[in-house]
Amino acid sequence: MLRFTTAGESHGKALVAIVEGLPAGLPVSAEWVDRELLRRMQGYGRGARMKIERDRIEWISGIRAGETLGSPVAMLIHNRDWANWEDVMAHEAAESTGELRRRRVTRPRPGHADLAGLLKYDRLDGRDILERASARETTARVAAGALAKRLLDEFAVEIGSHVVSLGGIQVARTELPVPLNPASDRSEIRVLDPAAEAEIIHRIDAAKQAGDTLGGEVEVIARGVVVGLGSHVSWDRKLDGRLAGLLMSIPAVKGVEIGLGFEAARRPGSQVHDPIESGEAGTRVSGEANSDTRGGFRRRTNNAGGLEGGITTGEPVVVKVAMKPISTLMSPLPTIDLASGQPAKAVSERSDITAVPALGVIAEAMMALALADAMLEKFGGDSLGEMRRNYGGYVRALGSRWVDQRTAGER
Repeated sequence: MLRFTTAGESHGKALVAIVEGLPAGLPVSAEWVDRELLRRMQGYGRGARMKIERDRIEWISGIRAGETLGSPVAMLIHNRDWANWEDVMAHEAAESTGELRRRRVTRPRPGHADLAGLLKYDRLDGRDILERASARETTARVAAGALAKRLLDEFAVEIGSHVVSLGGIQVARTELPVPLNPASDRSEIRVLDPAAEAEIIHRIDAAKQAGDTLGGEVEVIARGVVVGLGSHVSWDRKLDGRLAGLLMSIPAVKGVEIGLGFEAARRPGSQVHDPIESGEAGTRVSGEANSDTRGGFRRRTNNAGGLEGGITTGEPVVVKVAMKPISTLMSPLPTIDLASGQPAKAVSERSDITAVPALGVIAEAMMALALADAMLEKFGGDSLGEMRRNYGGYVRALGSRWVDQRTAGER
């Protein structure tokens, strides 16, 4: 129902994001999208590239007078660094036959797509691979996710994130504020614990001095998600699988946990599954409208992370995403120079020490795209008004059959 694609290279002229399936009549603005792009650029440990770029979108299609038209939305994000790379990334062939591009990459980095991509696509320059494999592409993903967030906002769904570990330092668990992002965005690391922030900054500085990089984990939470998105009936309709797939597609991500995740495998069932009880709306009388997105029920805990059997439970959707350290090291690892066949040090280019703070923003975008897709699948609608009517009718009727049956039984 909701599809997106991106195009562009890290040092190319621009990035493009195309989103198809948004209903007509959704109010949007470039400012809304640009705000998410700015959040992605922040964070202690980012490299010099973030000082060059000023990511902003330019509408290409699908928007008129501040509203979606129901047709594909296309957005352009210019790369300011293109001016420094135009000769290297030129689209036309060189004038001299067989001339190779400047800044050719023949020393693939361990941990990056360089070598596997060179072999798969039969190329002589690793730049043909690394420019697209670069995490710069996630700028376009965040733009696409901002539109999905805008749609979810119409249905009171709030998505936020925070860093839970970085460089091996675990952040103490605290009660999460609502909304989450205003609190986490105040931190350079996007953590909620000032003591951990100071320790992590020290760890990042040490890694920079050593020419090394650091990974970490973020937690992403969606509140206000209605019960019943996704389905148990087929593998490709299970929302947990769809969500995990999108999150795992983020560059450098090596693990995704939903709810307790791997911890659930270490506990007995009595300490894993979430007891069910009646919610406030569960006691309404027959014929009354329901406004509870959980259908009149609630869970004492949320170890399942808001998903059971591939279906949302109405509790917050909670995922944890793990990012490995960035592959480009200023003290590079051993590799092979493909041009000579001899041992060498891997190529080093401008890079971040860590991108974990930005990971949270990117993961929010991926979660938004998954949830918006599931909302459109469930409630459809060519226009936002139609989708709202479908959603409202569903929520009002949630659990009513059981209430009616109980009422009839009492009589």
